[in-house]
Amino acid sequence: MDEEAVAVAPNGQEDAPTGAPLPILDEPDKPSIYAATIDDIEQAAGRIAPHAHFTPVQTCRSLDQLAGSRSLFFKCEIFQRTGAFKFRGACNSVFALSEEEASKGVVTHSSGNHAAALALAAKLRGIPAHIVVPRTTPQCKVDAIMGYGGKLHFCEPTMEAREEACARVQAETGAVFIPPYNYGPVIAGQGTIALEFLAQVPDLDALVVPISGGGMISGIALAAKALRPGIKVIAAEPAGTNGAPDTALAKMAGWVVPCARTDTIADGLQGRLGSLTWPVVRDLVDGVVVVDEAEIVNAMRLIMERMKLVVEPSGAVGLAAVLSPAWASGHVTRECTRVGVVLCGGNLDLGAKGFWDMWLPKSQQAQDED
Repeated sequence: MDEEAVAVAPNGQEDAPTGAPLPILDEPDKPSIYAATIDDIEQAAGRIAPHAHFTPVQTCRSLDQLAGSRSLFFKCEIFQRTGAFKFRGACNSVFALSEEEASKGVVTHSSGNHAAALALAAKLRGIPAHIVVPRTTPQCKVDAIMGYGGKLHFCEPTMEAREEACARVQAETGAVFIPPYNYGPVIAGQGTIALEFLAQVPDLDALVVPISGGGMISGIALAAKALRPGIKVIAAEPAGTNGAPDTALAKMAGWVVPCARTDTIADGLQGRLGSLTWPVVRDLVDGVVVVDEAEIVNAMRLIMERMKLVVEPSGAVGLAAVLSPAWASGHVTRECTRVGVVLCGGNLDLGAKGFWDMWLPKSQQAQDED
């Protein structure tokens, strides 16, 4: 397989990777009816305005230079409520429910940013949020979900167990299931990022968006292309240590191909494209830049050192893409000089890596080890 084609996969169809494809989610030549429209996104913006933050855009001259003298503009979703963009989609989904639907609450299965976001959105509306999480979920995430008012339901750490537990809670409570990305109101909520970004920096050449299940980039692409048809929307994706960039492979093949779960430090980007997000990614995302683990870590370090901002690995993948050789050489991206980068989340678990221990006196470190 051609390495450059994997690194930057344009809209044009190419030979499919080896292996039997999954069923095509939508015929390539059939006009798509997407899960959200620009009207839906604008309505979502009004719906979430009383609750969500209008996040700032920041710049950094030293990062501009490292990016080949491009002008980079960072949309700081790290400052969104719950520390990630996910609150937009969760908030729109919760407040779009009818009074009858909302009265029985909402439910989801997640141990990440979506869980906390849905818990907070439900709390703001005054309804229950049932969150199914694996029993192996780190305590810091459990504490965050509980802190936002979520009602926890533990299960075994498998997708089958999560789905079964979620279905059981839904059957018992009548709660409305709110998926993390493959859901129209979630996609519309995430699209409000683009409305804000293009109001703040109207003359961007490209928007770079980390991709997982595709909810964020779908909403952003739908909004951005409606407002500025010529803007490039670029997905930033980790290859992982097992070389599994499913979006890049899908874009080249024209369908969602079989692919292992990506083994990556960017654990928020391990989802798979859904039936509602894939058509948007297929049609409106102009390219995919794939980055490795070292590039992600380097981008995190640069953001923290140069911008003094805390980002989780998933949140740094956009900058990693812009700084990568694939960006400089890709025919879709190399001419883009004013680039918007979404810093999608800042929920970094510093304690998990023993970060704070190294600052303690050696005598205290020894006590802690005992």
